[in-house]
Amino acid sequence: MSPHDGTDLPASSLFAEVVGQEAALSALRGAARRPVHAYLFVGPVGHGGLHAAHGFAAALLCANGGCGTCPTCLGALAGTDPDLHVVRRSGAQLSVDDARRVVAVAQRRPLQSERQVVIVVDAHLCERAAPALLKTLEEPPGQTVFILLADQLVPDLTTVASRCVQVAFPPVDPRLVETWLVGRGISAELSVVIAESCGGSPGRAQVMADDPDVAARAALWASVPERLGADAGAAGALVRALIESTDRAAEPLRAENARLVEAMTAQAKEMGEKGLPGRKELLEQHTREERRWRTDALRAGLGALARVYRRQVVGTAGVAAPPGDPEARAAIAAVALITETAQSLPRNPNESLLLQSLLVRLRALAA
Repeated sequence: MSPHDGTDLPASSLFAEVVGQEAALSALRGAARRPVHAYLFVGPVGHGGLHAAHGFAAALLCANGGCGTCPTCLGALAGTDPDLHVVRRSGAQLSVDDARRVVAVAQRRPLQSERQVVIVVDAHLCERAAPALLKTLEEPPGQTVFILLADQLVPDLTTVASRCVQVAFPPVDPRLVETWLVGRGISAELSVVIAESCGGSPGRAQVMADDPDVAARAALWASVPERLGADAGAAGALVRALIESTDRAAEPLRAENARLVEAMTAQAKEMGEKGLPGRKELLEQHTREERRWRTDALRAGLGALARVYRRQVVGTAGVAAPPGDPEARAAIAAVALITETAQSLPRNPNESLLLQSLLVRLRALAA
């Protein structure tokens, strides 16, 4: 079967690394039958867009429409097929030189397949590169299919986006992430914590699952009610421990970002640069990412704490406590306080004071 006759859908193995995103994958399976020249995948890194792009490329390049087992499919999935080209930014933004690389690659003829695929990563960072990308998309080489990956549809990308078929990769349902993590051997309890704090990003969940402190962090938050009840002066020490644990939450992302900067610096040197263009802006971007990651870890901890109190209302057997039960009423009030605290995080409060106030009020409810 040729990739054009469309009698079968591409093999599901092409998208085995994509968690959830059924709407996007359904659209791509249909598009593989009669592809157009350009697609824009919109969704933050980790939501599955890059994995889906490689799977879609395999379907487009494979002589059998995406069998999932031939050398072409395996090469496309691994990023090694000669007719698949992945263009990444050489600095904090997609530069004009990066756009010229896209143009140059697009003008080549396919080496093995009937067409070639060009994946452009971080297309939302295209302030300077947008005009060159737009010109290429307006006059596309007939044998090239473009897949642009963007975290979001920014103003600089609007005109470029109008030349593409857009495919959305929204946050993944936490229940799907939880099931996926359990399938990877993560404990059910820890999977719940990660799924609720990864922002719907399986990629981020995977990084968190490799963090040896995740389980200890969840256990620390879960121990708060017991520790408050045992010691009237425990709140201050607990707050310090919770803040220190939250600070460590960003370390895996920090290490990953450092590896990325190192790899991009090496690539820039290979291209004749003395250093990494836009290094300052890139580091500032990483700092913002790490700050958001840390805030999400704090929110996740509050979620773990709330679950402890919810179990006092609905036990492990799923039987609700009697309506007038004083412990149940206190637990419901505790969950409300925790929710109020979590909702205040976007206002960048003093976290130590915020948690101190919460713990004092939680202890008063239990008195």
